[in-house]
Amino acid sequence: MQDEVGQGTPQSTPEGPTPNAKQTRRRFPRRKRWTTIERDLRIEKGPLLAGVDEVGRGPIAGPVVACAVIMPADARAIAGVDDSKRLTHDQRVRLATKIRERAVSFALGAASVREIDRINIYQASVLAMRRALGRLKVPPDYVVIDGRAMRTLPIPHTAVVHGDARCFSIACASILAKVTRDLLMTRLGRRYPHYIWDHNAGYTTRAHVAGLTAYGITPHHRKSFCRISDLLLELEHQSEMDDLEGRALDDVGVPDEDDLDDELIADADIDLDDLEYGLEQQL
Repeated sequence: MQDEVGQGTPQSTPEGPTPNAKQTRRRFPRRKRWTTIERDLRIEKGPLLAGVDEVGRGPIAGPVVACAVIMPADARAIAGVDDSKRLTHDQRVRLATKIRERAVSFALGAASVREIDRINIYQASVLAMRRALGRLKVPPDYVVIDGRAMRTLPIPHTAVVHGDARCFSIACASILAKVTRDLLMTRLGRRYPHYIWDHNAGYTTRAHVAGLTAYGITPHHRKSFCRISDLLLELEHQSEMDDLEGRALDDVGVPDEDDLDDELIADADIDLDDLEYGLEQQL
């Protein structure tokens, strides 16, 4: 069974006499950061709610990585947690440590480039989510995912549009998945320095396309994504590419291995040798 929660609209503040700003602040408290979706689901389904999100649908290189995380139902949300795309690299790394420390359980899963090319990126994202959920050490009572309901995800779940900005547990999953994937791409970038993966995480940038033109594709490029002629056509739209590159670099940051120990990667059972052979095994 799959449910879906649309984007919705923020609740409006009741109108009334406002003698001065101080009285207004006292009378109308600040709206809470997170929606009541998770609270309502815990009441209906049980306290162990797993938030799930994936990163890496858009790049032309590297795996898609998913995370499932169960956060304590009775604890306050971690300050600063947000949709990972809205955070800097340093903020994500700092928050990832706090999330891991406080989580009831978390797990990561991935789908390889070979799997992406074979079954398409949508099905590969579902596969990565299934692997992450299957590796949780504490079985969840229910699952909430970011985006639209996935018919091929054989686990009852509620999908929340823009869930990584509306549900705390999904935002936590988003941060862990992104920190993991960025670090993986940084390490792969040392083996293939011509593509600048330590800066672009496999996304389409001018430097990445220049590497493809000069050196061709690697085993970690998505062949179904990498028609170089099409990528070169994109470069003709200079302003669009400038905007795309800027967003990609703001999103990725410059990962540094000193920022994060090896424990998170070890927990994911993902290493470079696995990636070389396509992550065909179950994680």
